[in-house]
Amino acid sequence: MNNYLLSVIAGFGAFLAIGLLSYMEASLGDVALLMAPFGATAVLVFGVPDSPLAQPKNVILGHFITAFIGVVFVQYVGVTPLTLALATGLGVTAMLASKTTHPPAGANPILIMLSAQGWGFLITPVLIGAVIIVLVGKALRMLQNKYSRLEN
Repeated sequence: MNNYLLSVIAGFGAFLAIGLLSYMEASLGDVALLMAPFGATAVLVFGVPDSPLAQPKNVILGHFITAFIGVVFVQYVGVTPLTLALATGLGVTAMLASKTTHPPAGANPILIMLSAQGWGFLITPVLIGAVIIVLVGKALRMLQNKYSRLEN
């Protein structure tokens, strides 16, 4: 497939994933399924799906680990300029040490701390949102592979 078509497919994948999360969030009422870092996650998952940074383990665990750190700081440490920096640095360290690096997840501690999120944020939007993006990415890849096989 040419680069233009791959770009359009990546944009369509991002549209599907974020659209699905947005629709579900609007339909479910009090459930948050979207957060800003998911836009950057969509760039990796749909735009460069073979990148190590876009693999399911990295997307899901990278978001979870950094979100967990953010919530721990909100709940037990507090939010100051110093703790925002410390939590972000710990998130980067934890992702690299656990081999779950996903750059968009680096924003999670800042987002979570500035909006004073609690433990429920780890489930919605973090885990459910990340899993849905990964599943949409996998489905789109399966369709692309099927189309490529039919073309050959």
